[in-house]
Amino acid sequence: MDDDAGVPAAVRLVRDFVNTLEPQIDDEMLTSPDRLRDWFVERDLMAVDARLGPADLDVAVTVREGLRAVLLGHAGHHGDPTALDRLNRALAGVPVTLRFTDDGHRLVAAGSAPLDRALAGLVDAIRVCGEDGTWPRLKVCARDTCRWAYYDASRNQARRWCSMAGCGNYIKMKRAYAVRTGRTRAVRDGGSG
Repeated sequence: MDDDAGVPAAVRLVRDFVNTLEPQIDDEMLTSPDRLRDWFVERDLMAVDARLGPADLDVAVTVREGLRAVLLGHAGHHGDPTALDRLNRALAGVPVTLRFTDDGHRLVAAGSAPLDRALAGLVDAIRVCGEDGTWPRLKVCARDTCRWAYYDASRNQARRWCSMAGCGNYIKMKRAYAVRTGRTRAVRDGGSG
């Protein structure tokens, strides 16, 4: 949905992690600890031989859904406070430290647990997004049934939907129908705007 050529690598990592679940069609990529490991291995955040368990999968899904709530806030909506609280508790269990190199700095895991190392990489990507100003441009679709993460590259940063042709068009058509038929109640799946 996004033109990946214009999406910074750190944004792409966070966006793609949130999009390991596509709520609209209930397509879950992280169905097992092995699938979670494979996802992180493909992004060079975890060793191929890393061993993860069900608790690791639970933490990763908690982080993902917490980030989805944060990105919903970036799109101008209220995120689930329970998801945000769970995100903060999960990340509190991932100790990170600042590591300096010849060409800069980054956050790395203070411990050696495979999931800690992977999540530290994700947290570092969020740090990069914050430093380069792309963090508020990372949003989730305003359509209630979608919630797909995307990068808002628009000049005014006012994009609300993952795709104008898909979700945006659906919401606008639904609003137009409500106005045409005299239904003035709030239109679901995207609110106003």
